[in-house]
This record gives sequence, C-alpha cells and structure tokens, in this order.
Amino acid sequence: MKNITTLFLTILFSFSMFAKVSPSDKEALLKLYKATNGSQWITKWDLSLPVATWYGVKLEGEKVVSINLANNNLVGEIPSDIVNLGSLQELDLHKNQISGTIPSLIGSLKDLKILNLSFNKLSGIIPSSVCELSNLKDLELYMNALSGEIPMQIGALKQLEVLALYNNEITGQIPNSLYDLKTMKILLLSSNKLTGELSREVVHMTSLENFSLFDNKMNGQVPLELEKLNNLKEMNISYNMFNGSVSKSLASLDTLNMTMINDNGATVLLDVTTDKNSAIVSEE
Repeated sequence: MKNITTLFLTILFSFSMFAKVSPSDKEALLKLYKATNGSQWITKWDLSLPVATWYGVKLEGEKVVSINLANNNLVGEIPSDIVNLGSLQELDLHKNQISGTIPSLIGSLKDLKILNLSFNKLSGIIPSSVCELSNLKDLELYMNALSGEIPMQIGALKQLEVLALYNNEITGQIPNSLYDLKTMKILLLSSNKLTGELSREVVHMTSLENFSLFDNKMNGQVPLELEKLNNLKEMNISYNMFNGSVSKSLASLDTLNMTMINDNGATVLLDVTTDKNSAIVSEE
C-alpha cells in the first residue's frame, strides 16, 4: 500500500512539473528574463524545460503566483509586461542591479501581497498606481534612487504592514492618509529628503513596532502622542530639525536620544523633561 501511495505521489508530482502555464504568463516571464540579462543570472532558467522548473517561479494551476529572484544578478530594467501576471502575489527582485523605473501600471497586479524591489538602482517616482494594490502587505523599495513624493493615496493600502523606503531621494511631506494605516508594523523612511511636521495623527498607527525618520529635513515639535503607541519597540527620528521639549521616556525610546540639526547645521539635543505631561505639545 505504501508503494502504491509513493507511486501515486510521484506521478502527481510529475504532472505538476509539466503542467502548462498560460501563454500570457509565460510570455511575461520570458520578457523579464530577456530584459534582465537572464543568460548572466547566477541561477539561470533552462528555457527548454517547463516553467514549473524555473528557479524562483511558483505556479498555482496555469498561473504564476510568485517570482523570487533576489540576489541573482539581474541587470537591466523591469519590463512593463510584468503587469500581465494577473495572479501574481509576490514579486521579490531585491539585491540585484535593476535600473530604470517601476512600471507605471504596477497597480494592475491586484493580487500582489509582497513587492520587494529594494537594493537596486531604480530611479524615478513611486507610481501612484501602487496605491491600487489593495492586498499589499509588504512594500520594500529601500536602497534605490527613487525621487518625488510618497503617493498621496498610500493610505488606501488598508492591509499594509511593512513600508520601507529608506535611502532614496524622496521629497515632500508624509501624506496624511499614511497615518490611517492601523495595520502598519514597520515604517522606515530614513535617509530621504522629507520635510514638514510629524502629525499627531501618528497616534492612529496602533500596530507600529519599528519607526524611523532618521536623517530627513522634518521640523516642528515632536508629538507626545508617540508615547501612546504601546507596541512601539524601536524608533529613530533623530537628525531632523524637530524642536521643543520631549519627555524622558520618549527620548530614551529614540535610538540617538533625539539628536537634531539646528538652523546652523549643528547637532543639538532636544530639551528633556522628566514629566512627560510638561513636554511641549501641540494645543488640543
């Protein structure tokens, strides 16, 4: 009986390996292979074998649901055809040499849950269509050369848990809609060119565990409401131009103890009070 079961599973596995992927999905994969110099990848695809055998590709039925080619020497640009993979749930191309821009119609990938294009050479803006990825939980675009502002409708991503945009050239203010994301656990915006104030609405981000604004150009007072984020374990908002006073407990939570840059470009520590209720905060 055991041998029969083993034989059945072997046959089933063989069928799954040689299952046909939809022509449109296969074409999109081939475009990605060609556009990123697939012949020079560390782990290459044997195009003579079924798509189910291709490294980093996961299928469900005839559809591609996951592409994970992280750290695989992809060089070139992401082809616009990638948006034809309508069932894609994960696209992980981090730590490669990908240049060019993020496809403007990336929002067409309605099932996408994970988008990781970090540690590449991408430039241009974050397309506003990214805000149409309603199932997205993890958006990582750090260590690129992205510019422009964070899309205003970023708050439409109601399931987003991770947003990592650090080490780019992103400008403008933090969109108000971002503060409405109660699911957000990790928010990393450090080493950009963000300006404006940190809103007291940050108090709505009740799931926040790791928060970094380090090395930007933000100003105004540090909202005391940060202390109400009970899940916050790690924070770094230093090397901005925040002013005023902060409580001792809030200062101790910051990795660099609230070290700021003043108008003369010198580093200063914010005044710390032992009574958090006496710290300067915005008027109710």
